Amino acid sequence: MSRPRIPLAFGLGERATLRLATVCALLAGLSSILLLALSGWFLTAAAIAGVGGATAVLAFNYLLPSAAIRALAIIRTGSRYGERLLAHRAALLGMATLRAQLFGRLAAQDSRISADLSGGDASGRLIGDIAALEDLIIRRPSRPASLIAALFAVGLTFFAGWASALALASMLGALPFLLAVMARRVTAVPARDAADALGELRTKFVDYAAARPEIIAYGLADRVLADLNAQAGRLDLAHARLFRGEGLIAGLMVAYGALSAALVLALAAGPAAEIALALLAATASVEAMATFARTAFRQASVNESLKRLSTLTALPEGSVPPMALDATAMSFALGPTRLLPASRVAIMGVSGSGKTRLVEALAGLRPAIHAIMIDDMPIADCTAARLRQHFALSPQDAMLIAGTIADNLRLARPSVTVQQMHDALTTACLADRIAAMPDGLETRIGEDGGTLSGGERKRLSLARALLAGRPWLIL
Repeated sequence: MSRPRIPLAFGLGERATLRLATVCALLAGLSSILLLALSGWFLTAAAIAGVGGATAVLAFNYLLPSAAIRALAIIRTGSRYGERLLAHRAALLGMATLRAQLFGRLAAQDSRISADLSGGDASGRLIGDIAALEDLIIRRPSRPASLIAALFAVGLTFFAGWASALALASMLGALPFLLAVMARRVTAVPARDAADALGELRTKFVDYAAARPEIIAYGLADRVLADLNAQAGRLDLAHARLFRGEGLIAGLMVAYGALSAALVLALAAGPAAEIALALLAATASVEAMATFARTAFRQASVNESLKRLSTLTALPEGSVPPMALDATAMSFALGPTRLLPASRVAIMGVSGSGKTRLVEALAGLRPAIHAIMIDDMPIADCTAARLRQHFALSPQDAMLIAGTIADNLRLARPSVTVQQMHDALTTACLADRIAAMPDGLETRIGEDGGTLSGGERKRLSLARALLAGRPWLIL
């Protein structure tokens, strides 16, 4: 089965950053192995010189190896810092770009035929599932660097003879496959359970947050907390199983390192100092391959997140078309009644008769069940982009974003001017209220317009709909 592809499109800057991170990872890996190997040689050679007496001690040059060891320690520390810094930068920028791209796709879809995702589910995928990719992206530079460092360690093991080097190469070659098999066995199911539980928990949080007035009014807080705690408990159980799997993989790495070192030592031949060099190089090589262990452990969680993201990545790309309409030429018909531009129409009927369904069909939010013609074209044949060009909507429950008054107004048209905002607010009878605020249009309002009254939120929504400049306004 092919591994799901990470849907990240890195720009030139991010790719250059990742290349620099790979260079840093390579320097860190090589310096780490050489540092440990050289330290083993130095300590063993110094001990042999000490046993040999004063003459051997005086003949032993300890300045160069000790200086090299210190230099390698500095290079290793600096390179590891550079790798983490650069890899995190590339990962965060890449994830931010991916979130914007997927949100853009989701926002541009035709609501009548697109996947039905709740706000909580969509936010869970855009936030949590994309965040799950971070660890794998961060480790991307270290994987090729780890392989090169491991090959370097095999080369150093030749100081103990070809048999030791061949044994280490065989052990290192088998390690990635062993890690992949073990990771699938111990992480696949709990990773899927954790991804599902986290997605459901995020959805519940968003849905309950939207219903907080009713929760408070009807005293449902205890019931809601019990539901959230039960869902959090399922998530904790899945994470506990994942962590136990991580512990098993860590134990495997320790045992594998000890076995590799034992094989190298058993097959070694040559001077004691060179055997010590090869032995510590072999130990460091298995440690360098720990990147593959961490990647194997995280892969199951990444795969589950990619499966959840596939709903968004499969969406076709779209964009809001430019406004280029002649408002006087656009008309539509409801059944036998033809409505001309500048008409004012009231849709009346008892509850459940289809008024909301009608206006949502005109706004392109739901499929139509009425006979509607747009410029002599059945509404079902009109694209979502065409409907967006014709109709502006101020819904019954106005949705506002956490930001400034101006931020909410610019949702209708990003290029709108301050004067146009004031004119629309004047028409909606909200200009004086906004002018009395300390920061005017730059006054921040809470999520869903929390600092505004219900009537003020409705008026702000109406001003925004007016700023859209569409031929028809749906209230």
